[in-house]
Formats: sequence, C-alpha cells, structure tokens
Amino acid sequence: MSGQHEGRLDHVWAAEPRFTPRTPRVVAARRLHRRRDREATGRFLAEGPQAVREALTAAGGVHELFGTDDALRRYDELVAAAVAAGVPVSPVTDDGLAALTETVAPQGVVAVCAQRHVPLAAALARAPRLVAVLAGIRDPGNAGTVLRTADAAGAGAVVFAGDAVDPYNGKCVRATAGSLFHLDVVRDGDPAAVVAALRGAGLTVLAATGYGDTDLDDLADDGGLGRPTAWLFGSEAHGLPPELAAAADARVRVPLHGRAESLNLAAAAAVCLYASARALRHREPRR
Repeated sequence: MSGQHEGRLDHVWAAEPRFTPRTPRVVAARRLHRRRDREATGRFLAEGPQAVREALTAAGGVHELFGTDDALRRYDELVAAAVAAGVPVSPVTDDGLAALTETVAPQGVVAVCAQRHVPLAAALARAPRLVAVLAGIRDPGNAGTVLRTADAAGAGAVVFAGDAVDPYNGKCVRATAGSLFHLDVVRDGDPAAVVAALRGAGLTVLAATGYGDTDLDDLADDGGLGRPTAWLFGSEAHGLPPELAAAADARVRVPLHGRAESLNLAAAAAVCLYASARALRHREPRR
C-alpha cells in the first residue's frame, strides 16, 4: 500500500455491496471477453494495476474500476485517480474478480475501458516518424508485444491491418503492458490502402521478411533508415503476403550471424524498430 491516501479513500467503496459473478454489472463486463460484445459496446477490459494505471491517464478512457477489497487498498492511488476522473469504483468478491479476468493469478483490479483506435488519416495527420503495421498477425501475444516494442522505440502509431487480431483481445491488451494507451492505434481492413496512405504521407515503407533482398545492417549503414519509416510485419507462421511485400519500398531481412534459422516475429520487429529509432534520433538536430 502506498499510504498516500490510506484511510481516506475507503469511504468511496466501503459502503458499496460486494459484486459477485451474478451482479448485472459484472455480467455485462464479463461479456467483453467476447469480440462481438466488444464491437457492439466499443469497450474492453484492461486487467492488472499497470494497464489500469495507464488507462486512467487517458481522458475518458475508463468507464468503471472493479477491484477486490485487498486490491483497492493496495492500489489506493488507482482509486484516487478514478475518483478524480469521476470513474465509479466497484468492489467485487474474489469470485466476482475471477469472472472478469483471464489470468491464473489475477492482480485484483480490472477496468472497463473505451476503445481508442483512430482512423489512419487522423494518425498520419500527427506526422509520426515511425509506424508499425501488423499485417494479418493473428497471435494476440505477438501483436501486443510488437505494440509494446513500438511504443518503447518511439513509434507514433501501430496499424492492425487486414485480418489482424483484435487489439482489444485480453491477451493482446495484457501483452502491451499499458502501451496500448500511449500511441495511436489504427484498425484498417485493407493493407494495400494502408501502404498507399503511408507512402502518401511521406513515409518510407519497409517490409520485414526473412527473404528480403536488402540487409538491415547495410540499409542502416547507407543512411536508409534516417527518414520517417513504416515497417510492415507479417504473421509468425506465414509472413507477409507476397503482394504486400512487393508493394513496399524495400524488402528487408535481419542478418543472422549465428546458426539460428530465424528470429521470431517479436524479436525481428524489435531489431527493425530500434534500428530505425536509432537512425531517426541521430538525424535530429542537436540542441
């Protein structure tokens, strides 16, 4: 417990009944585990203190905070932030909390959040210098990890293109570790149109593929990563569709200096994004 608000915030929720798995608001929130209900309501669940903390920093990002008595005391700063934002704080029983979570050892707090994706045009209007495009990536853990990495590398937007996983899938949200709330998230069903829009906004479009004819190290050494860039990443199993890779300005492979056959998607994305981040940072004027 932080102690900063200890003994002063219990009144926010102490008199409230403890919600159970059958309480209507818990039942309604639990439905958000299903994509169709997330689509219908425009809401999703963020589980754990880190995700909830980041969600509360987004204006209008949280509709309700659920927590067990122990967790609401332990994370009293989240209660304070929720109260300050006018977000209802709803205590739940352990069974009620379990109904809202998908992890084996939940951390006691879950927030009902507003979906926050934006149109591609709105994201590009902010002139991002680094963008990650997840083209048809279906694995939520991989997608969430790439989004988190893109955030860490300073990307301004992540695009879920084509038949990609729902960014509000619970596993995907958890894998982002709160980064979902830090950058623009875009959903677009037409990857070819995404590439055209990125190029029209002045970004160089690079396709990450193990069979690329351009070596990442050579591209970096030649100064080819010093311009605003969008990286295309395909699924772990199938990679990028050939027509999408062909539409990029270059097809880039990460060099393998050892005996490993390949890198997994998240590792390859990290290498590519950080190579671009380094090059872009070096191009910034010194202050």
